[in-house]
Formats: sequence, C-alpha cells, structure tokens
Amino acid sequence: MQHPEFESEQAYIDHAHACLEANRAEVEAMRRATEGGRGGTYQNRFERDVMWDRVDSRLNQLDVGEMSLVFGRIDTEAEPDGPNGTPGHDREAFYIGRVAVSDASHDPVVVDWRAPVAETFYRATGVDPMGLRRRRHFATRGSKLLGMDDELFGSATEALDSGEVQGHGALIAALEETRSGRLSDIVGTIQAEQDRIIRSELPGILVVQGGPGTGKTVVALHRAAYLLYTHRFPLEGQGVLVVGPNRVFLNYIEQVLPSLGEAGVEIAQLSNLVPHVRVSGYDDEETARVKGDLSMVKVIRRAVRDREQPLRETLRIPYGVQHLTLSVQDSAEIITQARRRFRTHNAARKFVESMFFERLAASHRNDDSPDVVRDRTRRELPVREALEWMWPVLTPAELLNDCFGSPALLRSATAGLDTEAASRLRKVRHRDPADAVFTHHDVPLLDEALERLGPRPRHLEADSVRTYGHIVVDEAQDLSPMQLRVLNRRSLNGSMTVVGDIAQSTGAWAHDDWDSVLEHLPARREPRHEELTVGYRVPGPIMDLASKVLAVAAPQLDPPRSIRHSGAEPRIIGTGREELDRVLAEAVHDELTEVGAGNLAVVVPTSMLEGIDTALRCAGIEHGIATREGLSMQVTVVAPQLVKGLELDSVIVVEPGLVLSEEARGPQALYVAVTRSTKRLTILHTGELPDILR
Repeated sequence: MQHPEFESEQAYIDHAHACLEANRAEVEAMRRATEGGRGGTYQNRFERDVMWDRVDSRLNQLDVGEMSLVFGRIDTEAEPDGPNGTPGHDREAFYIGRVAVSDASHDPVVVDWRAPVAETFYRATGVDPMGLRRRRHFATRGSKLLGMDDELFGSATEALDSGEVQGHGALIAALEETRSGRLSDIVGTIQAEQDRIIRSELPGILVVQGGPGTGKTVVALHRAAYLLYTHRFPLEGQGVLVVGPNRVFLNYIEQVLPSLGEAGVEIAQLSNLVPHVRVSGYDDEETARVKGDLSMVKVIRRAVRDREQPLRETLRIPYGVQHLTLSVQDSAEIITQARRRFRTHNAARKFVESMFFERLAASHRNDDSPDVVRDRTRRELPVREALEWMWPVLTPAELLNDCFGSPALLRSATAGLDTEAASRLRKVRHRDPADAVFTHHDVPLLDEALERLGPRPRHLEADSVRTYGHIVVDEAQDLSPMQLRVLNRRSLNGSMTVVGDIAQSTGAWAHDDWDSVLEHLPARREPRHEELTVGYRVPGPIMDLASKVLAVAAPQLDPPRSIRHSGAEPRIIGTGREELDRVLAEAVHDELTEVGAGNLAVVVPTSMLEGIDTALRCAGIEHGIATREGLSMQVTVVAPQLVKGLELDSVIVVEPGLVLSEEARGPQALYVAVTRSTKRLTILHTGELPDILR
C-alpha cells in the first residue's frame, strides 16, 4: 500500500531538483560574468581568479548527477513560549540532502547534511528525540522517489531497536545494493555513533577503532567533508589530506568526497608526498622492518654528514703567476661553521661557497676581493670538484642512490646496525639518480632525507614539504614509526583523524594497540578515542565465522555486532591439490550466478597469485589482478595485504592455511580476508581445514 504522502513528497523532490537546476543556472551566469580577457590591474586579475575558483567550486557541489539529492526529512515538535518570555516556535519541517538548495526567494528548499540543523536527522533516538516528532528516510534514484521509511518519536512509538538503528529500511536497502567496485557514500543512512564521530571537534587527534563493516572508512571521508564545510576557513587554505595504504584502495574511495560536494581534498598514498622520486613495489617483511625502524633516522643523519667533509689535501689553483690555496684545516673550519649555523644541508651551500672563495682570496697577495676570485675561478674543474666534495647540493634520491649503492658510504652510515640489517639497505647504484626506482618502504627514508637536506637553493617551491590543516589516515594500524614520521611532518597543527582496526594489523610494523601508533604523531592535545561497534556490511553468518578467527587474531577485541542477522551461510569446500583449479572455476561460476551483476574477489596467498591467474584464464573466466586493474573487473584476484578496506558482494578465500603460514601476521590477514563480503563467502582449501576456522 502506497504511503498517503507519497505523491506530495515526490512533488517536493521534483521541486527541489528544479531549484537545483535554477541554482546551477545562476552560478553559470556568474561564471560567464567572470570570463573575459586577462587585462586589468593585478588586483583585478587576482579578484577575478578568486571569483572563478569559488564559482567553479560551487558548480562542482551542485553537480549531483544521478545521486540522491534529497534523502530525508525531519519534523520538529512545536515549542511553547518560555517562562521568561522566550519565544517558542511552531512545528517545522526540514528536508535533508546532499547539498544546500534554495528557491527563487532564497528560502532553503534542501538543507546540507552537514548543517547544524541536520544533526538531529542522524542523532535523534527514542530515548532522546532531540526535539523531533518524526524522521523520514527517502529511497530515491535520481529525482524518482522509490519509497519512504518513517520513524515517529515521543508517545507515537519506540524508535527501532530502542534507537540503535535509524532508517532501518533505507539502511538495509543500501547495504543490499550490488557493489560497483567503488566505495559509495553513506550520507543518507549515517547512524548515530557514526555521526558523533563525523561531527567531532577539529583540534587534536581523533582515533577511530572499528571492526570490519562498521563503516570506518566512509565515516572518515564524511568527516573530512564535514570539517571542510564547518571550518571552511581556515581548512580551505590549509588543505585536507586523506592518506590510504595503496593505489587499489585509493581508486576504490576516490569518488566519495566528490559525491559529497568536496573535490578539494587531496587523496594520496605516502609515496605521493615525496617529490621527484620514482616508487614501485614493496620490500620483503624483514627489509620492511629494518626500513621502518627509528634507527633509520640516525642512518640518514650520518649519510648526510658523510657528504659534508673537509678536503683530503690542500687545494692549489693557478691564479696569474701565483696560486690560490685552501688548506685541509681551512676546509674543516668551513664545514664546522656551516653545520653549526644551518639546520638543513642544502641551505648551507651558499655559505660554504662564500667562505670557500673568501679563504681562497685571503691566500692571494694582490688582495683581490672574494667576488673577483669567484668570478675568475668558479668554472675551474678543481674548484667545482672541491665544492662538490665538501658540500654538494643533493636531492633525497641522489643521497640514497649514492649511500645505498656504495659499500663504503653504506658501511659508514649504518655504523651501529648489525650486519644483516645493514645489508638489507644495499641497492644497485645508478649513474643517473633519475633512473633509480625506490620501493614504497624506501619512501620514509627519502622523506627523512628531504627533512635533513632541505630544498635545493634554486628549487625552494618544488622541494618544499606541504603541510595540511587536517589529515585523515586510514589503515593506520599498519604504519611503521618511520611512516608515521612522514605524516607527523605534514601536520600543520596536530589535527588528525586516525582510523583502523587493531585486529586487522597485518603489515611488517603491525601494532597491537593505538598507543604505539600515537607515540609517533603530534601530541599537542590529549588524543580522543572512539569505537564503531555496529557492523553494517558483513552478514551475521559470515561474522560468526570471522569471530572464530578474531578470537586468535585479537582476543582482546570484541567482534562488531552485526545488524544483518540473516544471510547465506559461508561455504567451506575441501578438495585435493590436483582438483583445486577445476573446483575454483566451478566456485567462481556458482558465485557469479548468485550475485548477478555483483563483484567477486578471489583472495589468494601471494605465492599462488600467478598460478590462480593462469588457472582462471585457462578456464575462460574473465578477471583482473588488483595490482593492475583495481576492482574494475567483475572478478578480481587479490592478495590478502591488498584486500583490506574493500567491500565486495562475494569473496572466495583460497588456501586459508597458506594465508596463515605465509603472512607475517597470518591470523590477522585471514580475518581481513573473510570479512570483505557483503553477501557471500566461500572458503576453498586442500588438506585439513585450519583449526582457526573449525
């Protein structure tokens, strides 16, 4: 039976979309007004550029495409006048949506979901209605209203589950949608505990612990959008940075913020934060442990100091019928003074040159000035060689290429490290440092080098480290101390949102608690801790199986409480090794039949990636490899370390026993693998099923 207000609400949504188009037309007219020649004063051009940027930003916000513009409505209770004559108010209704929209009279038609008045849409409960008498959720596709879901407050009815879940029908409908290979926003179905985190204050560090399917990633992204809306000044100028663990993950989340009207947030992985370096691939676990340790700070410091060295013998330069000289002692004094006066290496080069030519001039009897001596000798090969020996201008890539490629320099820089650890830093030296390719685990070392070296004198802007007014870090539980130092340096004022799940710590530097993460981040304020406790993505039967793994992976943590109690039971299929390829192909066909247009991930141990890729290709199953195609194909083969943070309609985990034995933190890696699905899970194994899954 159709809701009695269905047609009137459809008419209002149509009106909202008409107003949206009118708003866009107004902004388009403003943009045309700012077009024209580039003439005028500098002030005119500056104001025109600022206006253009603001107009362009507003146009992006108003471009909602096929996404829902209006997803809810709140009706407030009337308030009588207060005892001191404070005026009350009549009942009011507000429509909550993706962006603010007004009519021709500039009266609000749709309220932006981040506005203060919209907070009650997400936070009101049966226990605390926050002045509401009704909350209505809309299910729409574009401007078409598909359904409505009402909650009444006060004496009318108890909120669903005592207020624990808001908009149950709309929420479940959203969860049951087929995955597209891109993360979707949850702006229409944000729950109270999620909204509290999203609207948490800006200053300081907010740590968000959340199990699989609790929505921690989308909460963090919605928080970035909310903070930009609420603190437009100063964050628009200072910048907001979102850091993810790998490119597969970044491709997965990149559409969320633009869909919320915020296209100005920078989304990056750590390798994007260090300029002028080529990064590809990862080191093995032991090498990653070495490169992530804080002992690398001393290694980089020594590597830089080793490039600041006095001459080995007195420099003699022909100068007319005489010679200019610079003694070893003079060069040592120049080095000592430069180290004392300057914090960064490259900044001291000009001082070293000045003192170099001053001492050369002092050695000449004709009293030529240092400037004259410089002009007459600076192109001499011995002079250039001496300066490059004493104090070369260096980039991080040049420093590490030379240090890690030279046994003597590496031995000097790693004094104090054991021989095995030092040997893991060894690389082939390239004649041209631009040809050097570094791993993702080298990135913190390159950044540490950039901090010690500083910008090159003629490349101050290109080499400078950008800081941000707020940083969102996802999967932070896997970051090494050196990687966390990279983020610390990018924080302008210590404002960060740190998101992850200790139970899913799987990296070489996986942490067992949040304190060991926080000790490497800004400590200007006492950190705040929040936990997401309700699981929305993972169906109950799958979460029951995952809880067995969690009991081993992180016994100190409780599993999330799944609101989806029903769902398909996980399938556990045992087979022989010779039959594995055939049984896998059959399982893939079965799952594709069940999920229709949904997507499927085949999670396999790293050692089996190539073999499974070949097996699926021989079976005629079109598929992609996560490191190549991301999640763009319906079927994707992915290793456990790259599936973290993703959500899929169906997941097949191959050989869980190998996942346990190959990964540095096997139980945690398996926990990640079995909690990625929103609908179906299959475990495919040969031999005995691991006890952890029994």
